[in-house]
Amino acid sequence: MSVVSLLGVNVLNNPAKFTDKYEFEITFECLEQLEKDLEWKLTYVGSATSDQYDQELDSLFVGPIPVGVNKFVFEADAPDTKRIPDAEILGVTVILLTCAYDGREFVRVGYYVNNEYDSEELVNDPPAKPIIEKIRRNVLAEKPRVTRFAIKWDSEASAPAEFPPEQPEADLVADEEEYGAEELAEESEIAETAPGEANGEGAEKDDAAMDGVENGEGEVENGAEEDEMSDAGSVDIEGE
Repeated sequence: MSVVSLLGVNVLNNPAKFTDKYEFEITFECLEQLEKDLEWKLTYVGSATSDQYDQELDSLFVGPIPVGVNKFVFEADAPDTKRIPDAEILGVTVILLTCAYDGREFVRVGYYVNNEYDSEELVNDPPAKPIIEKIRRNVLAEKPRVTRFAIKWDSEASAPAEFPPEQPEADLVADEEEYGAEELAEESEIAETAPGEANGEGAEKDDAAMDGVENGEGEVENGAEEDEMSDAGSVDIEGE
């Protein structure tokens, strides 16, 4: 259960000029006393193709937080157009309003923002280089996308479960009765039908197959292959 719940966000100055500040009236509820402050951030997504153009417009620490319903106004400067590609200034983009506690983000609100010229003439015939003072923005405040994350707050009891619950009843079943039972039966049949191998005939074949491996070269080659396979396996697991 989240200790802090976001109740509502009201975009105050909307629509507005591209260069105007963003203003949000934020209402949230705190269920218990917190030891640390809440950190609010506003991020402007400068390009849909690369996050290198993302800008953190402002951040604000709010606290100490009293128990109950709280409300405040969060202001943030407009994005720096020098850090946005000219081709990405006009059109639809996204802003992200996030809140974190002790460095752990627990809520994220995303809004679409439409940037367009304030005159029909410029809309129909836009110049090659955008005229920033003629651009207005419109935050689609009625359609926010809210994402919540379970985090650890002040107490260990509030931490989300990292592992599935223990199942002690699973250990009551003998291993041979479940996993590997068929494999053990097959091994017994092989041992009964191949007595020659038990007398050493099979061992000689195994020794012949291992010729050339006892020298140093064979050991190094096999070891390198195993290392490469191990490294590749680690990459695959991390990639998942």
